[in-house]
Amino acid sequence: MKNKTLATLLLCAAAPGIALAQSIAAPVLKPGDTWTYVDTVEIGPNGWRQTRDEITVQRTTPGHIYVESRQSGATQAPHEMIVDADWSRARSINGTETVVNRPLAFPLTIGKTWTIQYSESHPNPQHASEAYDTHYKVVGYETVTVTGGKFDAIKIEAEGSWKAQSAPGQSITSGVSRNAGGSTIVVQSRNNGTAEGTGKTYKAFWYVPAVGRWVKSVEEYYDTNGMRTARYLDELASYKRAGADGSAPLAGGAAPASVAPDGPPPGDQ
Repeated sequence: MKNKTLATLLLCAAAPGIALAQSIAAPVLKPGDTWTYVDTVEIGPNGWRQTRDEITVQRTTPGHIYVESRQSGATQAPHEMIVDADWSRARSINGTETVVNRPLAFPLTIGKTWTIQYSESHPNPQHASEAYDTHYKVVGYETVTVTGGKFDAIKIEAEGSWKAQSAPGQSITSGVSRNAGGSTIVVQSRNNGTAEGTGKTYKAFWYVPAVGRWVKSVEEYYDTNGMRTARYLDELASYKRAGADGSAPLAGGAAPASVAPDGPPPGDQ
């Protein structure tokens, strides 16, 4: 009995504020909630760029979040978009509204899994079809340090595969690009003619309930030979919850990871 009690106390000390939670419910977001990220993109061995992007909640409904995204210092008008209440992205595929990315599936519990699968016919002139199969899992609690500070987070990992069929007579080059719907297109170099490319994907998200979003995310894409062709890294630089004084702490200070009450997310996803 003493050993069990000691083990429980050690677990609580390892992840203060969130270790005792049985599940983590979806956050209650408000207009004005804002997150600023340092986004780093690596394409192939030489491509690299870094931007600072700000995401602000405009309004919410039971099933969706309306957000505005802008690049810090840019003079262009911000992008306005709709995401599902769990921050998942959906778009029309073959005439059907389909979720293409779901980093979070509330309520979050250790060991929970979910899968995103979809295939698309003629997504662009170069491809006859594309297919993705991604398996997510809540792996546990982890302390993570990002640009904005140090946080106790819940880590979600996802591994998957992609497949792309080239259109007849098309020559496709190796690379990754994100379209307006948020999906990622991964292709393998081939000669002209119908050909198929396959590869793997890896994603990880570190979610903090008090922040209302992930504080870090990594998305990696690999070609048929297992070589990484692209990597997307987002790190939280600062945040502000509407009606609250809190923002990202200074580096080295742990952010409180408060837990929302148990319950379902605020709407169908």
